[in-house]
Amino acid sequence: MSKNHDLTQLWRARTDTTGRPPRVLIRVFLEPGTLVDSIAFYEDLQNLEADAVFPFPETDLNLAVVGGFLLIEGTEESLAPFRTTTGTFLVDDVQPYYDKLVAAGSEIIFPLQSVPTGTGFNAVHPDGTTVEYVHHRPTPDGR
Repeated sequence: MSKNHDLTQLWRARTDTTGRPPRVLIRVFLEPGTLVDSIAFYEDLQNLEADAVFPFPETDLNLAVVGGFLLIEGTEESLAPFRTTTGTFLVDDVQPYYDKLVAAGSEIIFPLQSVPTGTGFNAVHPDGTTVEYVHHRPTPDGR
């Protein structure tokens, strides 16, 4: 089912989340060398193709989005800072969420910054839940 996209290059079916409803992604943490097989499994499970693949070299991770799952491949050391995050909330624009969360007393643990797919941040909600908020925007070369 997969188009066997190059896992070393950013690829997305949709490069911009502007105007789209929020999307919740369940995080799946993977050992090095298992991303390709995991993409195939989650594609088969949901009967659809991956809609994003991207390396995140700053964190020594490789990621893919398949339906409702965010597959995150890396060593135990590189995955460790991300394991406490419950899920990813893919939104139209992160800034309103950032502002509301700060006003509500949430702790920002991964500051608002550029990420390979756009802009994102991680926050610990007042109830202790840690969530990544991210919006996608095209890269300068249109990816």
